[in-house]
Parts: sequence; structure tokens; C-alpha cells
Amino acid sequence: MPLIKKIDLYVLKKFLMLFVGSFFVVLFVLMMQFLWRYLDELIGKGLSFKILGQFFWHASITLVPMGLPLSILLASLISFGNMGEQLELTALKSAGIPLRRIMAPVGIFCAALGIYSLYFQNSIMPNAQKELTRLVVTMKETSPAIEIPEGMFYSGIPDVNIYVDHKNAKTGMLYKVIIYKVDQGIQNAQIVVADSAQLETTADKHFLRLAIFSGEQFENLQQGGGNKLMKGAQVPYDRETFKEKVILIPFDSDFNLMDAELFSGVAKVKNLRELRKGADSIKRTCDSIGRNFYLSLEARYLQAGYLQSKDSAMALKRAEQASSNIDTLWNNLKAEKKVSILESSGQTVHSALTDLEFEKPVTQDGYKNMRRHLIEWHKKFAVALSCIIFFFIGAPLGAIIRKGGLGLPTVVSVLIFIIYYIIDTSGMKLARDGNVTVTYGMWISTMVLVPLGTFITIKANSDSSVFNMDAIKIKLSRFFGIRQKRNLMKKEVIIESPHYEEELLHVKELTKACQACIDAERLPHAPNYFRLFFRNDQADGISHLKESLEAMIERLWNTDDLYLLDAMNKYPEIYTLSHKIMGPHWAKVAQGAILPIGLLMWIRAWRFRIRLYNDLRQVMKTNAKVAEQLQKLISKT
Repeated sequence: MPLIKKIDLYVLKKFLMLFVGSFFVVLFVLMMQFLWRYLDELIGKGLSFKILGQFFWHASITLVPMGLPLSILLASLISFGNMGEQLELTALKSAGIPLRRIMAPVGIFCAALGIYSLYFQNSIMPNAQKELTRLVVTMKETSPAIEIPEGMFYSGIPDVNIYVDHKNAKTGMLYKVIIYKVDQGIQNAQIVVADSAQLETTADKHFLRLAIFSGEQFENLQQGGGNKLMKGAQVPYDRETFKEKVILIPFDSDFNLMDAELFSGVAKVKNLRELRKGADSIKRTCDSIGRNFYLSLEARYLQAGYLQSKDSAMALKRAEQASSNIDTLWNNLKAEKKVSILESSGQTVHSALTDLEFEKPVTQDGYKNMRRHLIEWHKKFAVALSCIIFFFIGAPLGAIIRKGGLGLPTVVSVLIFIIYYIIDTSGMKLARDGNVTVTYGMWISTMVLVPLGTFITIKANSDSSVFNMDAIKIKLSRFFGIRQKRNLMKKEVIIESPHYEEELLHVKELTKACQACIDAERLPHAPNYFRLFFRNDQADGISHLKESLEAMIERLWNTDDLYLLDAMNKYPEIYTLSHKIMGPHWAKVAQGAILPIGLLMWIRAWRFRIRLYNDLRQVMKTNAKVAEQLQKLISKT
């Protein structure tokens, strides 16, 4: 008997086709989000296509582990939703193949994909992350490309502000130029006013060559500022007129990649072994620094004693000889000595706190770096496991909702992934800041999704209707009181016509019953809070009234009189228990005890009491019209 059957290949083929497409779509979306994050580092730097290609390549590699779980979720949801919508799952179940057997080949593939994701993050991704970090940091340090605007000062050139009235894009000439050169300080600024200029980069791309034509240069000759001159004296300056002048400005426009070893200590560029080793090393270092600092403080403040003055020491010695306690010592001191001791103690405490604040960043930054290493270590396992978890959410959920295509499955997939991403990011930030343990912070998203996936898988295998949209709509409609109008049409075949005389009596009795219910339930007054939540009251009278109304409508539906049918269409659908709190008695008591929930349910019950009152009044009004029409039909017969 072969291990792999045709049905396994069929299901796996349907999943893989969708998985490949979903993976590239998801990777593209994540890439756009990543690109938007680093847009400022890319624009205006004059980067070559080679550098941009390296950036996108390494970025896409780092996004693969995040794209795999979402792709699995989307592909499994769509594939099993398609099979459910096309009744393929129904046919397979009818043939005696349970859903867990249908899911088995895809589940094995996703488990293998999770293992590969862990290998990918441990072996391939660290080097890509190192190169990406290297590129991003180099981009931030690279000087922007020169693009001087018209009609405003441009400060993109170091130590130079330049104003250009207008320029010729073809020749590169700048006209009516004003230049402020402050490389020797703002007080010794050189001001150049020229008719035209031309700016270009030197061959080695390390300088800007600014050729200026037909202009004047002004320079302040006073050193150290204007405070050396007497009031009213003129500041000496140098004025130079020229036909052509060349200024060389240091400006490195080359893209020089930094040394990759500079980023070897970053947690993201390490594998599992290096992360564990680095975290242990950082912890030992921080513990050693903290221990030495504690011993230093102990020797400085505790062993030296808190009372530093000579008088206080002598008083303490006398107190010890007299077998007195510290309270006796304090009470025997004069007021001046007490003030002196308090001031000395305050200074000592302030000094200790200052030392603590000064040394705190040393160990604080070290422990934060240690938590970063542990976060990355746990993250590799959590992301790999999420590939399996998302399959056990997507596949059974698709089998339950039985909707394929890119509509509802895409929306559900995105919502589930957003919830996962928010929980995972929040847990990571809490762990990074030391508010929770790293283990708890990095695995909280898994702890939330595993019960969800288990619940959905069990419900799907047992063919439960917990996610039946029609059942959910009915329950929501009943909870919010949404109902449809009656639509009684004339029957084509009437077997037995109603007895109008008897029905007229039922109509009159129904009117009396409606008034009795209004009086008994004290509608539409607000309900009694204690009775609503803490007593087992059932709306038996209203339930009996509804049964009588529906039975009468069913009998009168056999009439061929259109006016009578039109009058009966005005009868509302009565909800008999909506104005009560239903469920087990303990649940009602719990809702009433929790005041915010109980108050909301009390308001809801009052709202339905008002509507029930209006419905009963509408029944009584409709009864009058029905009775009038019945009288006419009786008179005709």
C-alpha cells in the first residue's frame, strides 16, 4: 500500500499552486512596507542600480521568515475554502476520508517548511542581515546628491549656503549667485556675490569644484568678534573683485561600504549558537560590573558609617557605653547637632544616589543588549513554529467557512495576521524593556494562537457549525432585535378554508391577552434590576400569546381574501424573551453583580420592553382591522 496516494498529491498540488503565488504577493507587500521605512535613506543619494539591487536582495531575504507564515495561512485558507465551496471536501468525507487525513499531506509539508525556516534563519539570514545593516548605515552616512533649487538658499553642501536665482539645466550654469562660506566660523564668513557660477564634482569625487564668474568676495578681517571695537567703529573687511574664481569644497560623494565586522556584535546578525554565547558573555560581564560597583559603594558608605562628624561619633560611643539605643542617642542630641546630622545624612544619600545614577547606564545598556540576544534566539524558534500554527488555523477555518477566492479568505487571513503581529510586537517590546521575561514576551503570541488553532481544528474535524455564518447571523439578529416583515401571499391551493366566526372570537381573546400582558409586565416601565438578574422569571404569558398569534395567522393564511392577508401582514414578529436575561441562573447573577455589564444588559432589557409594548399595541391595532374584515366576510356568507 503506497504511503502517498493520489488524493494526497491532489490536495498538495492545489495548496502549492496557491502557496507560491501567495508567497510572492506577501513578500512584495512586506517589501513595500520595508521600503517605505527606509525611503529617506534611498532618495537623493545618487545610488547606483547595483547598490539598490543589493539592498532589495538582502531585504527580501530578511523578510522571507515573516512571509512564510502569512503565505501558509492565506494559501491553506483559500485552498481548503475552494475545496469546501466546490463540495470536494463533502465528497471526500462521504468516501470515508476524515478531514485530518485530507489535511495530513499539507500539514507534513508545512512542518518541513517550519524546520527549513529555522535553518534559514540560523544559516542564511544572519549574513543577509549583516549586509543589509551595513548598506543601511552606509546610506545614512553617504552625502546626498547635489540638487540646488531656484529662488532659495540651499544648505546641502557642508559649510556652504548657496542661493541661485535661476539655472540652465542643459549647461549646468547658475545665475545671480550668492554664497555664504562659513568653514572658518560664522564670525569670519566669506560672502560671494557673482553673476554666474558652475558646480561640478572632481574626477576623484572627493571635492566639489565651484567656478564663479564676474563677482565680488567680502571677508571679515576682525578676529574674535566685534566686542574688541569701540562703539561706532567700523569693522575692517576685505573686498575682492574677480572675473573668474575657483573654490574647492571637500565633498565625498562616493558610496564606500563600511567594514562588515563593525556590525558583527549586533544580535540580528548572529546564529543560535552565537546568540546564546553572546547573551551569556554579556550577562557575566554585567554581573561582574554590578558586583564590583556594589562592593565599592558598600566600602564607601556602609563600612565608613553614616555619621561622619566627630561629635556624632563621640555621642554614639557614649550611647554604646551607656547601653542606650539609637532613639536615646538621638533624643539626647541638641537641636543644632540634629540639624547637622540630618544635613550630613542628606548629602551622603544624595551622593550615593548620584553614583547610582552615574553607574546605572553601564549595566542597564548591557542587560538590554543581553535581552536583545535572547529575543532574537527565541524569535527564530517562534517564527518557525508559527508556520505550523497558521496551517492549523487556516486549513480547518477554510473547511468550515467554505469560501474560496481572494475575498473573504484574504480578509480573514489579514485580520488573524494583524492580531498575531500586534501581540508578538507588544510582547517583544515588553521583553526588550525588561517589563516581562524574554521567554514570556516572545512566546505570548504562540500561547494565544495555539489554543485558537486547536479549537478550530477540533471543530472542523467534528463538522461543527460554530462558524456557520447563517447561524451566526440568526443569533446576532436575535440579540440586536433585527427582524423581517411578514410577507403572506395568497396560496394557490387551499385545502380547508378558515372558520371566520371562530377566528373572530380568537381575535377578541388575543386583544384581551395583549392588554393583560401589558398590565402584568408593567410595560413599558423600566425593569426591576434585582428581579431581572436574581430571580428565575420566564415570560410564560407572552410565550403563550405568541403561540396563539402564530397559530391564528397560520389558520387565516388559508383565506382567499386579499384584504385580510394584507391586514395580517401588519402583525409584528414578537420576541418573547428578549426583554429578559436568559441563560443559567449563575450566569445571570454574575452579570448583575458586575455592574458595568449588568447596567448595559439592564438598558438592553428596557429597550426590548419598550419594543414589546409597541409590538403588543401594534397587535391590538391590527386585531381591530382583522376583526373588521372578518365581520365583512361573515356577513357575505
